[in-house]
Amino acid sequence: MKYGLPDRKSGSIFYPILMGDTFCFQAYAFPVGTIWIGERDGAITDISYSPLHRGVVRETSPIRQAALQLGEYFDGKRRQFSLPLSPEGTPFQQAVWNALLKIPYGDTRTYGEIARAVGSPVGARAVGMACNRNPVAIVIPCHRVVGSTGRLTGYAGGLALKARLLQLEAAGKPERLWQ
Repeated sequence: MKYGLPDRKSGSIFYPILMGDTFCFQAYAFPVGTIWIGERDGAITDISYSPLHRGVVRETSPIRQAALQLGEYFDGKRRQFSLPLSPEGTPFQQAVWNALLKIPYGDTRTYGEIARAVGSPVGARAVGMACNRNPVAIVIPCHRVVGSTGRLTGYAGGLALKARLLQLEAAGKPERLWQ
């Protein structure tokens, strides 16, 4: 399947290319809806279900690569992303996001398991907040984090989308069920 820029009824808008430390972003249409991808200094900083309201609308090489890899993911052809990432967050959030990157495709972990992995055994709620603040959806797979009973809990794109992403990843693992 081919993915691309969403249709714009108002026509295209030209933004001048700025020099230096410029945040660039572009929106793409995917099977789950429009996804905004942002980058700064050659690294992906944002993959969002909500519009990005800062920076310059511009498709850069890292943004194009991220869109290509997301397309492969949605087509079931990509299980791991190889993108330069630079999400902004606190040291604790960074630790949580790094732990999320270690969750294998098609698997899940609980908030408590992630809390223990980052050295905060009673920090499940703090892990939940870090997941809530994850600026790089899908690639930093917070959708793979579930409640202590295995139930699906909060997700920026909604629980239906979280379930859909987990079902996509479970396609090769039919014995895997999510509640």
